[in-house]
Amino acid sequence: MISILGGISWKSLTGSTDDDWIDRANHLWTVCLLLLFAVVVSSGQYVGDPIHCWCPAEFTGTFVAYTKNYCWISNTYFVPMETGIPRDIAQRQKAELNYYQWVPLILVFMAFLFKAPHIIWHLLNTKAGINLNKINELTDSVHVGKPEDREESLKHIAKYIDRWLRQNRNYHRNILVKVRQRISNVFIFCFAKRDGYFLTGFYLFTKMLYCVNCVAQFFILDSFLGMDFGGYGFEILSYFREHGEWKETPRFPRVTLCDFKIRQLENIQTFTVQCVLPINLFNEKIFAMIWFWLFFLAILTFYNLASWLFYLLFRHNKEMFVRKYLRACNEIQSGFDKKLSRRFANDYLREDGCFLLRIVGKNSTDIILSDLTRLLWNIFKEKPFQSRKNLGDFDDDTPLTNDLSSPVRYRSKPDKIMSDV
Repeated sequence: MISILGGISWKSLTGSTDDDWIDRANHLWTVCLLLLFAVVVSSGQYVGDPIHCWCPAEFTGTFVAYTKNYCWISNTYFVPMETGIPRDIAQRQKAELNYYQWVPLILVFMAFLFKAPHIIWHLLNTKAGINLNKINELTDSVHVGKPEDREESLKHIAKYIDRWLRQNRNYHRNILVKVRQRISNVFIFCFAKRDGYFLTGFYLFTKMLYCVNCVAQFFILDSFLGMDFGGYGFEILSYFREHGEWKETPRFPRVTLCDFKIRQLENIQTFTVQCVLPINLFNEKIFAMIWFWLFFLAILTFYNLASWLFYLLFRHNKEMFVRKYLRACNEIQSGFDKKLSRRFANDYLREDGCFLLRIVGKNSTDIILSDLTRLLWNIFKEKPFQSRKNLGDFDDDTPLTNDLSSPVRYRSKPDKIMSDV
């Protein structure tokens, strides 16, 4: 047990660095917040006295304890003081409160739902053939140290990324590959690894899971609490605007009623007692904070998804992203370099490569990202990468140059040579 607890650290709780801060707001900050609320409510239930009932005068200590325990495990119901207690049993059952015993469990369940998309992403993104978390850890570790050591470490990282980019290609051009590429260009969620869409599509799918989860939480709490939870926050704001203070609402009543029967020999006596639920004082504030947090988080998550869709689905954004960091390193000095950067972004890096660089940038600094982009750019120029359109045109060892008088060596395809001549 000691060894297990000794291995727990903040880094192990964060999970990974293969996402952005909005993702961590969902799977880390929200999970910690919900678990903290679950601990607070559990301490109020199991450490304190969660319910007090006003029993008849003839009840002894044993009867009082029985009444409290029974009313806690059964569902009490709420009737306003201005309204008489209905005689119809169906009306009493309709006013029952059936949530307060299960609040800690529902909070833990909500925390699991927020953590689930991250677990799915963290377990399956390695299927793309590269460990994003390890790449970010390596780039983060080169901040401290000598400049030459940092350059050498980034060279190793760049060579590793280059090998991954070159291996995840389509080596055949048959009808099935062409059809799959067409589908992948339109439906990015096909997760085509060799078409350069796997990480991008899977990450956007994970983002959609976060968005769906934020909206689904309102419906889950609406069903669990038996109320219109979606309007709870607006109701609180209207109370503050009208009264200038927090008012008790019938959503979380503190004074409720409880019906129970006691069998004495052949006689069955029915009692109705009035009970106080101190735990609802905490539940009212906790679910109010949850509502405002979920509302704020849902806005951020949907905006974040729209931003990633804009960045990843438009080719021009990839080119601008790459040129930004190449210009920072003074690597684009001519029109030829500008045109070559387009091929560097679209045919060499593709969607997954640009996505990897964006993730590195969000978990590191612009300096590290600029240096890493520059090294990949140099590898691309030294060992030119051939796009699918002109695959087989040049030798893999022919350096790219803007000197038109330099010799060009063709690899094979006699008909291709004759057509070019």
